[in-house]
Amino acid sequence: MSDSFPKLGILAGGGTLPARIAAAVRGQGREVFVVAFEGHTDPATVEGLPHLWSRFGAAGSIIARLKDEGVGELVFAGPVRRPSFSELIPDWYTTKFLAKVGTRALGDDGLLRSVAKQLEGEGFRVVGLHDLLGDLLTPPGPVGRLTPDAEAEIDIARAVEVARALGALDVGQGAVVQQGIVLAVEAIEGTDAMLERCAGLARPGVGGVLVKVKKPQQDRRLDLPTMGVTTVENAAKAGLRGIAVEAGGSLLVDRAAVAEAANRLGLFVVGIAVSSKNGPPEGGA
Repeated sequence: MSDSFPKLGILAGGGTLPARIAAAVRGQGREVFVVAFEGHTDPATVEGLPHLWSRFGAAGSIIARLKDEGVGELVFAGPVRRPSFSELIPDWYTTKFLAKVGTRALGDDGLLRSVAKQLEGEGFRVVGLHDLLGDLLTPPGPVGRLTPDAEAEIDIARAVEVARALGALDVGQGAVVQQGIVLAVEAIEGTDAMLERCAGLARPGVGGVLVKVKKPQQDRRLDLPTMGVTTVENAAKAGLRGIAVEAGGSLLVDRAAVAEAANRLGLFVVGIAVSSKNGPPEGGA
């Protein structure tokens, strides 16, 4: 292991991203160490990899183990369900951290930024998924064969406006709009649950659109909006006509499979440009 390739610690949530990151990094000759979280990480993620199983509230022992393992860089990978305080069962380190951040921990972005700052204070460098797998960033333009028509473009613009306002309050990253009407906004339940709600809210006529954009103040290393085949399938079940995600500001998992699913189900998937004014520079403030 050289100084230019420090050991990578993967803070693993759900889904396939943690395993994809581990495979890519090991293919570059780097060592990895995975922190798997009980009730969130797929056990298959850590098969054959050095790892630690832990609960979220045991931050002190997690940091100590990462240092013992010689980890130099950390990446957050995969979705997690934010635990309640009673589920957290914080150790002394975590209790002190939560007392220090106070109301900054009310939203997901505020909490993650505070966690990243704390980890950097412990000597780790926090990197983004896109720093490790550049092809995960959503490209501009259509992903499949279909493209939005003029009416869909109007709904997309409205949904971007709503999602950006929602994100500025550190609430969520997505919105569904149909014929100018806001059917749903994303909060703690996540995109899949939001889409499930939409199935019973659709208006007669052409279907709505799902838009996902990063929060205006968001640190691009942390929790970028993510979509994959499941998002496309759930959007189709909800009766939507398409999905628009922020080009360069969101993650697209398995582009070829997403394009195939979109073509098969008759939805457009498109990467759109979103103004970044008023947001912090890459890497956070």
